[in-house]
Amino acid sequence: MPWAHTHAQSESDAAEGKSLGEALPQRDEVTPDLAMRAGTDPETDSGPGTAAAGVTTAPSPSPARGYLRWLRRVVAVVVSLCAVMSAVRLVAPATAGTTGEPPGVLRQLAFLRAQLNSQAGDEAQRQFPEGYFFLHALYGLSWVEIGLRDPAGEQAKALREARWALHRLDSPAGRAPFSPNLVPPYGVFYRGWSNWLRGGVLSLQPAGQRQRSELRRFVNDSAALGAAFDASPSPYLPAYPGQAWPVDSTVAMASLRLHDTLLPPRFDKTVQRWLRGVRQRLDAQTGLLPHQVDASTGEPVEVARGSSQSIIQRFLPEVDPAFADDQYRRFRGQYVTWPLGLGPAVREYPDGMDGPADIDSGPLPLGVSLSASVVTIGAAQVHHDAPLAAALANYSELVGLPVDTPWTKRYAAGLLPIGDAFLAWSKTARPWVARAASPPPTTVSSSWSTPLLSLLAVLGAAPWLPALLRQRPHRRANPRGL
Repeated sequence: MPWAHTHAQSESDAAEGKSLGEALPQRDEVTPDLAMRAGTDPETDSGPGTAAAGVTTAPSPSPARGYLRWLRRVVAVVVSLCAVMSAVRLVAPATAGTTGEPPGVLRQLAFLRAQLNSQAGDEAQRQFPEGYFFLHALYGLSWVEIGLRDPAGEQAKALREARWALHRLDSPAGRAPFSPNLVPPYGVFYRGWSNWLRGGVLSLQPAGQRQRSELRRFVNDSAALGAAFDASPSPYLPAYPGQAWPVDSTVAMASLRLHDTLLPPRFDKTVQRWLRGVRQRLDAQTGLLPHQVDASTGEPVEVARGSSQSIIQRFLPEVDPAFADDQYRRFRGQYVTWPLGLGPAVREYPDGMDGPADIDSGPLPLGVSLSASVVTIGAAQVHHDAPLAAALANYSELVGLPVDTPWTKRYAAGLLPIGDAFLAWSKTARPWVARAASPPPTTVSSSWSTPLLSLLAVLGAAPWLPALLRQRPHRRANPRGL
C-alpha cells in the first residue's frame, strides 16, 4: 500500500541519514585535521574571539604592555613639547636693544630680589671671591638700566631698588673681601663699581633734585679715584694687595667719564694719561688689554681672556669710543666662536689657544666660557652690534633652561642667582656716556639658527617614528592561496 511504501522509504532514508551522520563529524567534534585547515586549534580554541574563516585574532594585550605603551606616548609628547618650546625660545626676541625693555627682565629682577632677601648674597660670597658684591651691584645696575628706559617721572621704583643695592654695597658685608689699606681705600674694584652705580643713581634724578649726600659722595669718591690714577706709575690700580686686573681699572675710568657727564668736567687729563699707558701695555699676542698685570708696572703677565674682555668691551666705549671700536673688533674676531656650528659663544682664550679653567671663567666646555658669553650680550649692545647681541641672547634662552612663571623668571632652575644677575644686566646694557656710534660690520647671518632648528625638528619627531613605522600597511596573506 502507498502509505506502507512511504513509511518504509522514510525508515530507509533515516537509516541512510544516520549512516551519513556517523561518517561526518558533528559541530562539536571537529577533527584536528579539519581544525588545522580552518585555522583553529582544537586544543585551545573555544568561545567568542576564536578564528573564523581562516583569520586569527590577536590576543588581548597584557596590562604591562598597555602601561609601557602609555608611558612611551607620554615621553614622546614631553620630548616633542620640549623641542617646540626650545625652537620658540630660539627665534622669539630675547633682547630689545638699547631702548626697549628686554622680555622677562623685570621678572628676573623679582626673582633676584626675593633671593637677596633670603641671604643669596651670603651664599654667593661662599662661592665666589666677590659674590656678595657682584650680586647686589648687578641687581642695582640692572634697575638703573630699566629706569633710564622709563619715561621721566616714572622712575621711582628703579631709583628705590638701585639705592637699596648701593646701600648694601656700602656696608661691612659689601667691603669685607677688600683691604682698607689700598689706594684708594678698599681697592679699585670696590671703588670703581660702587662709583659707577652711584653715578647711575644720580642719573635717574633730575639735576636740580639730586640728593646732596649722594652727590657729595660721588664727587669725593671720583676725586679719590682720579688722584690714585694720577699718582700711579701703572694705568692699572690694585684690587687686592699686590694684584691688579685691567678690567677693574676700566670700570673705574668709565665712572670718571660719567662724573664729567653729570657734573662739570675735571678728569679729562686723567683719562688721556690712562689711555696712553694702556696702549703701551697691550697683550702682545692679541693686541687687547691683558687679563692680569704686574701690580707695580702694569706690564702684562697673562694673555687677554674672555671673562674679563667681555666686561672691558662693555665699559671701554664710555672711556674712548674710537679706541673701543678697534678693541671690540679684535676681541670679536679672536674670541667669538661657533662650537659644533650650532650657535655663537665666547672662548675664554683666543682662537688657537687653550688654557685652564678657574673661578673667573667657570667650566670651559669646548673652550667656551659661559660667563663671558652672557656678558658679551651687553658688550655687543653697547657697540650697537645688534645681530650678535640677539644671537647670543637667543642661544642663552635655549641652553640656559629658563623657568617662567607669571611672577618670576630664572635660569638653570635658579640654582646660581649670580648667573641670572649677569644675564639681566647684560640684556639691559646701553651706553650711559658714549655718543651713538656706527655699528661694526655684522658677522652673524640671519639664518644662523637654521642648524639648531633642524636639530630640534629631528629631536621632536624622533619619538614618533617607531609608531609610524608600525602602522605602515602590510600586504595581507590570501587564505585561499589564490
